[in-house]
Amino acid sequence: MALPQDWEINTKVQPKPESYAFDLDRALMSVVSLRAQIHDDAFTAQVLGTVRDGNAVLVGNSGLAITVGYLITEAETVWLVSHSGKVAPGHVVASDSETGFGLVQVLGTLDAVPLEFGSSADLRIGDPVVVAGAGGRRRSVAASVIAKREFAGYWEYLLDEGLFTAPPHPNWGGTALIGADGKLAGIGSLFIQQAHGGEAAVDGNMIIPIDILKPVLDDLQTMGRINKSPRPWLGLYTTENDDRLVVAGVARGGPAQKADVRTGDMVMAVGGEPVRGLASMFRRIWSLGSAGVHVPMTVLRDGVPVEIDVRSGARGDFLKAPRLH
Repeated sequence: MALPQDWEINTKVQPKPESYAFDLDRALMSVVSLRAQIHDDAFTAQVLGTVRDGNAVLVGNSGLAITVGYLITEAETVWLVSHSGKVAPGHVVASDSETGFGLVQVLGTLDAVPLEFGSSADLRIGDPVVVAGAGGRRRSVAASVIAKREFAGYWEYLLDEGLFTAPPHPNWGGTALIGADGKLAGIGSLFIQQAHGGEAAVDGNMIIPIDILKPVLDDLQTMGRINKSPRPWLGLYTTENDDRLVVAGVARGGPAQKADVRTGDMVMAVGGEPVRGLASMFRRIWSLGSAGVHVPMTVLRDGVPVEIDVRSGARGDFLKAPRLH
């Protein structure tokens, strides 16, 4: 495996060393290329694919790399490549659906310089940042923070305050968000379009703030999960459409499908309480208890209210465990 050589960031948005008070090139050496091979019969293979390419960021002195969780969920093998082309295998330590982070232990040596943790809370709208991909300046973007706000993902994911940057990085998964202090402030998760300052929607990236990893990092490293009962998971893919919550799909074999929730259903209430947005729905589901709890839902199907009782599950129980090396 080697770094792909057929693309680079437009030179107009590449970061320039003279624009920063830290050693830019040294900081960028912390970002490595990541490729994960997934089991063909993995639960997430149909949606996320069986070969996933992205980035990871080396931190600390023990060979730990941080990435976005969806790149390594159910991975059978993981390979990491440094800026110079040095290759090492990796072992999945954790892929956490609650925070969205993934951890990989490098099984070998890479000539990559670990990046120190910074503070995502200290970032302000308008602050200059670097969204860094593997490959140095030509694979990185000089960006700025354009928003800090709640983010709800249709796959039952919620951030109280996500970070949003522009212009976008074209290979955003697992990129490093580097603040003006040269430290790691977040990990790239999504390409997204959003309104900014009342203007037309702009292209950008959603970044998972590094601060939410810090309190659970020890748990993830030692147990592979957060040390608490897992949240109830329904396997429900829901979108917001004109202030309505519409079921866009259900996970095959998941709790929602088993309870006969159908694509096109409109979610009206959870546990007898009306829900008016994704964040509202997720918080209501999670408030009912831990994984395994029954989740009563009211959906509108062909104009008729239908009561459905979903026996929730733990998302991790449906996933293949990392292969031991």
